[in-house]
Amino acid sequence: MIPRYSRPEMSAIWSEDNKLKKWLEVEVLACEGMAEMGIIPKEAAQIIREKADFDIDRVKEIEKVTKHDVAAFVSQVAEYVGPEARFIHLGLTSSDVLDTGLAVQLKEASALILKEMDLVLAALKERAYEFKDTVTIGRSHAIHAEPTTFGLKLALWYEEMKRNRDRMVRAAEVVSCGKISGAVGTFANIDPGVEEYVCNKLGLQPAPVSTQIIQRDRHAEYLSTLAIIGCTIDKIGVEIRHLQRTEVNEVEECFTKGQKGSSAMPHKRNPVVSEQMSGLARVLRGNAMAAMENVALWHERDISHSSVERIIFPDSAILLHYMLGKTKKLLANLLVYPERMMENLNKTQGLTFSQGILLELARAGVSRDQAYQMVQRNAMKVFEEGGDFQKLLLEDAEISEHLKPETVKSCFDIAYHTKNVDRIFDRVFQNK
Repeated sequence: MIPRYSRPEMSAIWSEDNKLKKWLEVEVLACEGMAEMGIIPKEAAQIIREKADFDIDRVKEIEKVTKHDVAAFVSQVAEYVGPEARFIHLGLTSSDVLDTGLAVQLKEASALILKEMDLVLAALKERAYEFKDTVTIGRSHAIHAEPTTFGLKLALWYEEMKRNRDRMVRAAEVVSCGKISGAVGTFANIDPGVEEYVCNKLGLQPAPVSTQIIQRDRHAEYLSTLAIIGCTIDKIGVEIRHLQRTEVNEVEECFTKGQKGSSAMPHKRNPVVSEQMSGLARVLRGNAMAAMENVALWHERDISHSSVERIIFPDSAILLHYMLGKTKKLLANLLVYPERMMENLNKTQGLTFSQGILLELARAGVSRDQAYQMVQRNAMKVFEEGGDFQKLLLEDAEISEHLKPETVKSCFDIAYHTKNVDRIFDRVFQNK
């Protein structure tokens, strides 16, 4: 686990103390639900509410004997409550407490993750508008393609993160599910009304049907969602890493005073945060895979999932929360070099405008294959011998038969490639 990297409120959610508090609340609410239904005396439920408590060290001491965490917990709570403790855990199984308490923890963690996602979205939107009209070269296969704007890159990340936010809301709803249905989910020893009462008080939905546990497809979906969000962060990091390469140098992570990029080379300024994000995203993906392995359990339950979940739930929630915070700072402080972007765009001597010539030739009646050959032979000459692409096109007698010089020159207008940027921004940011 990595609580030292998290904000205090997220690590607190996954503390042992908070976990046991959730267990205690489930147990007390179950007693109150039974009292409401006349199953146990209301006075007993009141006493349980007033006296129920636990001491973590004492729970651990008892667990050394019981070798069972929930049994130890229930025994320790009984030491606080007294005779009325006979009604605690009445008709419940351990997973009623474990899974319902976990659902509350996941719901709390999701709220913090969503807050961080909103901050990332705000940073992306702000920087997108800042560089909406900053022209840069678009690349496919890492090779110069056609002009775009850096703002469009950021708008694309914003739209993807917005989808991730929607996924996160849905995933939080899916895991906000409790169960108080007994040893194999049949409610043999507890009324379904108790489950409804407990879940309502905790802001959860009762599982429509369960076994001894809430089914783990819910948790697999949740952790897969965290992993997908991590994939987007990885995607942003990979792009920044490529653009920060010395040969490209179009953007750069903020390098603070006193920071060192290398223990050996004083000149180094490395994209360390982006690299860190790419690495940590792999952990989220691995945890999601582990959650998928937990879906298939023996019959009504085995405990092969339990040990895994003690790691992957707190680690993934804490880790993604941390990654979102780092990504927000990375984006907010990202150094952008528009002059270098234009310098790089011009390195190919106009080759990135080749499609415009191809299209004009087609409009002039030339077959597409013939037009492609005419443009490509000039492009290859620039690649192999150097020279200015536009000049070569203007000197090409075959092309001149079909296109006037002003038509050729018009194809090298960057504004042609950015004319719809505002419309794209209106789509992404839903401007009126």
